[in-house]
Amino acid sequence: MRIDLLTLFPRMVEGFFSESILGRAVRKGILTIHVHDIRNWTQDKHRRVDDTPFGGGPGMLMAPQPLFDAIEAVQNLAPAAHAAPPAPVIYLCPDGEPLTNELARELSTAPRLILLSGHYEGIDQRVRDHAVTREISIGDYVLSNGTLAAAVLIDCVARQIPGVLGEENSLTADSFNNSLLAFPQYTRPAEFRGHAVPSVLFSGDHGAIARWRAEQQTEKTRARRPDLFSTHQRQHANTATTTSTTIHEPANPQFRHQVPA
Repeated sequence: MRIDLLTLFPRMVEGFFSESILGRAVRKGILTIHVHDIRNWTQDKHRRVDDTPFGGGPGMLMAPQPLFDAIEAVQNLAPAAHAAPPAPVIYLCPDGEPLTNELARELSTAPRLILLSGHYEGIDQRVRDHAVTREISIGDYVLSNGTLAAAVLIDCVARQIPGVLGEENSLTADSFNNSLLAFPQYTRPAEFRGHAVPSVLFSGDHGAIARWRAEQQTEKTRARRPDLFSTHQRQHANTATTTSTTIHEPANPQFRHQVPA
């Protein structure tokens, strides 16, 4: 997948895209990320990209000319761009559709994405109406600009691309899989400062471990995210229980959990 990010602040994400899972995906060639400074397309001699809004009001708006020119230029940068359909142009904004794991999975199947990061009070509506194909929000709050939101979206989408994560099964244990929050996880030592790991995790009984994890997911989701729990219930209305979740058995059936030292 190729991702092009249009932003006023390219340096904000330089380290983010070179570290950890994203950095490994880039080095392996699974993902390519190109960051572009929107100011490179302004025709203003002072490199301005904003102006006051018609009708008055606080703040400044990003003007249409640099944004239209930047999007059109970046559309043509990728190899074989003229033979392929235009890449989706996603504007990161607080009033867009919510970013979810399901949406991230959908976006991960695209060969290419163009992300547009706003600033100030937003962007001229004509860009949203005629150049942007989708608007996405990462949450019900406002950031200084959309660059951080774009980084969050890239990370979320990249995790869904085969080969990016070291263990594909780890996706099934993530929060929001099956509309449930993640179950608790523990590692060595078995007891730390008087706090012990639940004994069921040492039992070697994979059925009991699966039931415990499902119960933990259900109770956590019910307490912390009743809206998400309602979605889970609706999705499983035709099943015998509303606490089902996806459990992956170990690849080796002879494996048994051992009490950590």
